[in-house]
Amino acid sequence: MAITQDQVKDALQAVIDPNTGKDLVATKSITSIKIDGGHISVEATLGYPSRTQREPIGEAIQACLAKLPGAAKVEVKVVSRIDAHSVQRGVKLVPGVKNIIAVASGKGGVGKSTTAVNIALALADEGATVGILDADIYGPSQPMMLGIAGKPESKDGKMMEPMMGHGLQSISIGYMIAADTPMVWRGPMVTQALEQLVNQTHWKDVDYLVVDLPPGTGDIQLTLAQKVPVTGVVIVTTPQDIALIDARKGLKMFEKVSIPILGIVENMSMHICSNCGHAEAIFGSGGAEKMCHDYGTELLGQLPLDIKIREQTDAGRPTVVADPKSVAAEIYRKIGRRIAVKLSEQAKDMSSKFPNIVIQNT
Repeated sequence: MAITQDQVKDALQAVIDPNTGKDLVATKSITSIKIDGGHISVEATLGYPSRTQREPIGEAIQACLAKLPGAAKVEVKVVSRIDAHSVQRGVKLVPGVKNIIAVASGKGGVGKSTTAVNIALALADEGATVGILDADIYGPSQPMMLGIAGKPESKDGKMMEPMMGHGLQSISIGYMIAADTPMVWRGPMVTQALEQLVNQTHWKDVDYLVVDLPPGTGDIQLTLAQKVPVTGVVIVTTPQDIALIDARKGLKMFEKVSIPILGIVENMSMHICSNCGHAEAIFGSGGAEKMCHDYGTELLGQLPLDIKIREQTDAGRPTVVADPKSVAAEIYRKIGRRIAVKLSEQAKDMSSKFPNIVIQNT
């Protein structure tokens, strides 16, 4: 008896994508099924970058379909397609950028910039085209973290070319001023600078633009919410009560402006002694988990207080590229992958599908 498409679909319902927790049919990931006698050809399209995930998912599909009676040969192709997803109403997408991920914290010193750059590198490592925008005008840190020196070029006198570091497209006010020059600017100048960094950078087909925000809920955050198309926000905190107070304020601010909260990253969750291996919760424990429970969001990951993370980032080679096989790098990759999966489940941006209506006098 010939194999039918319905048989193939029914069989594929048993293949669970470990990153979404759902089967490939339910997520509409199976984009092509071709049957020629006993030859089955299947293509699966994942909505998130999946360089390290394609092979195991492809093998699971292969093993599943090979059990069908009459299956003589099974060919599987797994690819990724990253779409632009919906943003705040009335805010246009940035040319050359599909999705913008804001990384925020209510308080300074919780490792937000370190988390942002490693998330960006983790997404790039999975095959995405990624940019990072340093929105901290008063205290830019991404040039040092990425090990980039020099100033951005402008080919047309209007748009800046992003600087490149470890495969990331990057822009920061830090590229345009000396490291010890203070930005003595009032709020309007700072927000104008942010808009220029976002809109006057020649982003090149960026799947995810990670925005490293300054701490707090001030002018930069408000401008971002009102004028920059943000797909989702990640909140970074430590388990310490004083950090969580401010992190809650940051989360509530983005809720009020209808920007989806993708989840919370708990940094400095546990200190492990490099000499004896003793683990100690220096900043307390369970804080981010309780915050997630209170606000109905997800704990994306918990990172240790590790001297290597600090040393690597200060040296311009963040953990994901400096020590890719480390426990911390794997945590960053899992966080990045989870963020991408959550974005893929959001509504797609359909603005490009709408026709432009032009009224002319005839």
